[in-house]
Amino acid sequence: MTETQHYIHDCIEQVFRHEGSRVRAALISSLGDFELAEDALQEAFLAALEHWPDEGVPQNPAAWLLTIARRKAIDRLRRAQTFARKQELLQTLVEIEEQSVPSPPETFPDDHLKLIFTCCHPALHMEARVALTLYTLGGLTTPEIANAFLVPEATMAQRLVRAKRKIRDAGIPYSVPSPERLPERLDGVLAVLYLIFNAGYSASIGDALIRQELCAEAIRLCRALSTLLCEEPTLQEEPEVLGLLALMVLHDSRRHARLSVHGELITLEEQDRSLWDQTQIAEGIAVLDRALALRRPGAYQIQAAISALHAQATRAEETDWFQIALLYSELVRLNGSLVVRLNWAVAVAMASTPAHGLTLLAELDADGGLKKYRNFHAARADLLRRAGDWQSACEAYRTALTLTQNTVERAFLQRRLLEIQTKCDG
Repeated sequence: MTETQHYIHDCIEQVFRHEGSRVRAALISSLGDFELAEDALQEAFLAALEHWPDEGVPQNPAAWLLTIARRKAIDRLRRAQTFARKQELLQTLVEIEEQSVPSPPETFPDDHLKLIFTCCHPALHMEARVALTLYTLGGLTTPEIANAFLVPEATMAQRLVRAKRKIRDAGIPYSVPSPERLPERLDGVLAVLYLIFNAGYSASIGDALIRQELCAEAIRLCRALSTLLCEEPTLQEEPEVLGLLALMVLHDSRRHARLSVHGELITLEEQDRSLWDQTQIAEGIAVLDRALALRRPGAYQIQAAISALHAQATRAEETDWFQIALLYSELVRLNGSLVVRLNWAVAVAMASTPAHGLTLLAELDADGGLKKYRNFHAARADLLRRAGDWQSACEAYRTALTLTQNTVERAFLQRRLLEIQTKCDG
């Protein structure tokens, strides 16, 4: 391969990574068919490989690809046996080609916004929403998504195909919900983005604790959603979108301190805070301030406020655990899930005594519903360790180990267990 060919391949790969999702969104907007859009876009990239070495990279590669993909779609529709049913769509595409110049990327954001809501439609299962959002908007390939969620590539491919066909067959509208219906749909979108971030921030299984590509995509999509909502004349800034963005940015600011040079997990309390990204912390707090100024509090804003308190403590012992416990109590009022109540109990323990926290954990698990939840046993083990109940702490660490499938987390729990093993035996 010549140097020019290498350059063209690199350019096309960059365009695919940075512009592919916007071109795809515009195509789906025109076609209303995910699979036809995918096929047409793939042909457009093949055309780029054929023409760009001789003609040079266009000044506006995304617009070039969009134009070629539309023409490829027209050709496909003309060849299709279902021509009669596709005639109206074909006429629309032909009119677009005849009446307009290639669309610049600046016209894509509205399509991007519509596609976010389409991918996260409540008619789709949550796992399908997450996968389809990553594939269509995040620009991740099927193998990348399969690897991120530790499933076979064929399984992920089938999941994506089913999701796209469900949208087509169910007639799910490709549009931003009306203002009165936006809140009920926005919650689902934010839940998907948060699931994507969490899947990358603390993987439950596998050899890696952090999958940064997932964290980055969730932050990018949330940032885009916030911007696009502000740009829509019929919509307004949503504090919970800002709250989620602030929360993810603040969490991500600690990424470089969460693992040692040997890949070992380091707890928040023990992290080297000089490694925290101060630029991200400043951005996260500024975004949170914007959200709070709108005076419509919500769960993501409260979680972001908790993360901000951690970020503002220059030393672990300076952490305002009393304020964090108060915020968690408000979060329990809004969302009394077992996970939230578990975090609240730990915060109370840090603000008062380990014994107080252990009492709350016992009440939380009164019905035994958390016996298979690894984080419950890990939290209980830590509080028992802090309380000096070595035997019970050892037992809790062993239980947590039996439930933990992530290699990095298992190594951390084993280190903790070894640290107190002699005291347990004594």
